[in-house]
Order: sequence, then C-alpha cells, then structure tokens
Amino acid sequence: MRVVVTGPGRVGLPLAVRAAEVGHRVVGYDPDGHRVERLTAGGSHVEDVPAARLRPLLASGAYRPSADPADVEGFDVAVITVPAPLRDGAPDLSRVEAAAVLLARHLRPGATVVLETTAYPGTTEELLAPLLEEGSGLTAGRDFHLGCSPERTGPGDPARRLENTPKVVSGVGPAALAAVDGFYRQLVERTVPVSSCRQAELTRLLECGFRQVNTALVNELAMFAHDLGLDLREAIDAAATEPFGPEPFGPPRLTPGPGADGPCLPIDPAYLPWRAERALGQSFRLVELANEVNGRMPDYVVRRLAAALEERRRPVRGARVLLLGPADACGAGDCGRCGDFADLGDSWATPAIRIAELLVRAGAEVRVAGPRPGCCPDGRPAAVTAVRATPRELAGADAVVLLSDHADHDDRAVARHARYVLDCRRRPAGAAVEVL
Repeated sequence: MRVVVTGPGRVGLPLAVRAAEVGHRVVGYDPDGHRVERLTAGGSHVEDVPAARLRPLLASGAYRPSADPADVEGFDVAVITVPAPLRDGAPDLSRVEAAAVLLARHLRPGATVVLETTAYPGTTEELLAPLLEEGSGLTAGRDFHLGCSPERTGPGDPARRLENTPKVVSGVGPAALAAVDGFYRQLVERTVPVSSCRQAELTRLLECGFRQVNTALVNELAMFAHDLGLDLREAIDAAATEPFGPEPFGPPRLTPGPGADGPCLPIDPAYLPWRAERALGQSFRLVELANEVNGRMPDYVVRRLAAALEERRRPVRGARVLLLGPADACGAGDCGRCGDFADLGDSWATPAIRIAELLVRAGAEVRVAGPRPGCCPDGRPAAVTAVRATPRELAGADAVVLLSDHADHDDRAVARHARYVLDCRRRPAGAAVEVL
C-alpha cells in the first residue's frame, strides 16, 4: 500500500520506517524542509531509528521524506502523528487540523486515515472527521475509513520497540476498525481493538494520567522525606517487595525525579481536566493536583542545589552548574530540528528547561550536556552553553545535576571527576553524590 505519515518525529518516524520495512511504500510528510533534508540525507533525529536502519529504506525508495504536499496524493493509509502541545493550558490542535485539511484534498474512497496524536476523547470524530469530510466530499464510515490508534512510545528503551508494544486500535464503525486493525497487525505483534475512537483516546489519557499521579506521589514524598531526614529510596526498595499491586511497586516506575519529564507527561495528562471542565463543567482534581506537584519539582531541585552549594561556601551566583541529560526531557524529535529543546509551548515547562532558566536567573553559569550537544542553539535559553560531559568539564563544574537516565552518561566518570553531584535519577554512587 501507499502510506503517508504526517509528522516524522519520535512517533511518526519509527512508524514510517516500520511500515516501509514490511513492504509498504511510505511518504513521510513534514512541511519543515530542514528536517526533510536531514532525513533524505540519512540523518535520523530519533534515537529509536538509527541511521543504519534508515538509509537502506531511503536507497530502495521504500521510504521517502517530503515537504511537498503533492506527494501526499494517492495514499491508501494516512497516519497523523503531529504533536499537539498546550498553549496557555489548552490543547493546540492546529497541526492536527492542518494535516486533516491536507489529507482531505487527496482522500479517495476506500482509503484509511488514522489519528495517533494524543488528544481529548472525541477528537477523532468531532474534529478530524468533519475536516476530512468537508475537504473531500466523502463521508467517514461510508466512503472512507477513519480510526484512532494512540501513540505508545518508550524513547531510549531498547527492549520496548514499536513492534513488540501492544497497539490499541479503533475505528468509526466495524469496517473502519477492521481496516485500522489490519494495517497495524502488519507492523506490531499484538493489536488491542476497542469499541470506539473515544475509548482509544481515553485509554491513552488514562495511561498518561496514571503515570503522572504516581510520579507526583513519589516526588512529593521525596520532598517530605528529605526534610524529615528519611531515605525515600530505601523505602521504595523495601516497598518493591510487596507483591499485591497491579504493577511493579519500585524502580523504574516509582522513582522520584526532577518533575514530569519525557515527551508526554508534561502535556498529555492536562487534556483530562481540560476536557472534563469543558464537557461536564467539572474539575478533575486528582490529575490537576498531580500536575501541580510535578510542576513544583524543578524549583525544588534548584533549592536543593542552592542549599548544597551554600554548605560548600559557594553561592549560586557565579557558580558553574552542569546539567546532564536535558534532551530526554524536552519532547525529542518534535521541534523540527533535533528535539533537544523542543519549541512545544508548555513543554518548555519540562524539568530541564525550567531548571536551566531558574539557575540562569539566579546568576549561575549553566552548561548542558545531552546526547546531542550543540543542537538547536536557538531553542535553549541564550545564557546556556551546550558542552560534552568530558572529565575536564565534569571537574570544572561546581555542581553537576543528573536529570535523565540517558545511557550515554558515564556514571563512573561523573562520580570520579565531579566535585558535587545532585543525582535526580539514582544513577552514580560516590562520596560527592547526593540523591534527590
């Protein structure tokens, strides 16, 4: 089949590559010419798709990046994977709408359109369907198939790939569900059909909300435990031996950190309270409170860091602070360049960016070292310098803050060379390491 994937970011690129690998002819459409040029040259901006996997598909023509809207024509299946950030607390679905308008111009009878972008329950049928119908003159469920299969990604987890992650699928009517299910069964080991697109959309928000609430629980406990002189990590290890919970009660699921990080948690759970307020006139207090708790964690990290520096007779103003790992906390791949500091509205409130901004305001000399240092110089705060975490850089910092679990960080080098480490991820061990 001829497959179009709109938005080749952290969700769309692995999907497009997988579809090409199983034999489809795939166009990865993105209006960002810069990213299209990079992909065409074989450069991948998504960790789960190494260049060695991408280049053979480019050479064979099975996968073709394009910024030309005309290349969308003639699709059998189109999948929308564009980001939907928050703007002033409300979901910004303008990129979903733009994709729908484009696809509608090329929609043919019998074709299938699938929404993977995370959004509120009702987005597929209330927003996407009318746009496709108006632009094509066709009717969803009668002339073309429309469905929702929410994104599920685990960036950087080598054991969890698109192929072995169960895929929730849905459709507007039985025929659409069969078409959507049939497409994804070629790509993944297991599909999970649900009764409607609204159910699929709710499933995604439940997954994100569950993680957000549990993250908030341990983050708030981390603050209280420290003030009480208790070791929350020891308590987590002990609690992990309890066998009755619905899932593991321990690392990596239940571990405090610098806030709600990753490309989803800072954004997706907010759709739940937003939708509840507008559809029902009711608040969704549990998720709202979780968002609030996690949103305070970057400020808490900076306070802990300032206190540690003061104990070492080094004020924050003028101190050199090295942040390790911000790329994993900023929606990698969706900024149209490399994703290190993605311009996704409220995703700028993710821990790394917020911590960097607070430290800059306090007068610190802030440096960041991530998997792709030096990328997106226009995306990070102007006073922040991108570096590599060399022994010299580690030793030259007054404080090192470990913000992510990225495998590229050498824990032994951090513990050996850094004078002081605030570890937000329970990674290195050593006399100079303080655990959040």
